[in-house]
Amino acid sequence: MPNNLVVHVIDDDEAARDSLRFLLEAAELRVRTYESGSAFLEVLPAVDPGCVITDVRMPGVSGIELLQRLRKLPFELPVIVITGHGDVPLAVEAMKLGAVDFFEKPFDDDALLAAVRSAMNRYEKDLKRETDRAEINSRIAALSPRERQVLEGLVAGHPNKNIAFDLGISPRTVEIYRANVMTKMQAGSLSELVRMALVAGLLEGNKEARKN
Repeated sequence: MPNNLVVHVIDDDEAARDSLRFLLEAAELRVRTYESGSAFLEVLPAVDPGCVITDVRMPGVSGIELLQRLRKLPFELPVIVITGHGDVPLAVEAMKLGAVDFFEKPFDDDALLAAVRSAMNRYEKDLKRETDRAEINSRIAALSPRERQVLEGLVAGHPNKNIAFDLGISPRTVEIYRANVMTKMQAGSLSELVRMALVAGLLEGNKEARKN
């Protein structure tokens, strides 16, 4: 797990914040604490990546309101919600808003740590997926219009002769465009090219086009 990831603990109860800090730091995790949801939102644009642990009931910006605001952001921080006795309905609402887990007080320390590590891993995977998608889309953008058409035919599973017929060009010309596509996309095989298309959402786009 990269050491730049941080667990952001949000709770208006100082004792609860200190307890969580001690638990997380003992597990060799980096921690930042905030006394309110608004205090966290004020520094949100500059916070380190990682995950959030927040109490659901807080004065001012509650855990539910915090989740609602985080949903509007272009990036996602996994959120774990801590609830008091009788707050399960609020926890369920939090899960519907995107929280990855919730724990009732008093919670099991090991279970919480496992949830935090799972949330961190989820963040890493989401970040890598977004990075991969951006890189693949930049390669697709570098294709010529004809190369893009050949790419779409290839990832749709069409043989060269069918692509040639659809585009009104010769199969030999399709082979040339296909080689250019493989080079520009940095794909070592057709299966790798299809995987890239899946990451970029190109196949979903083709499905929608066929529906219309």
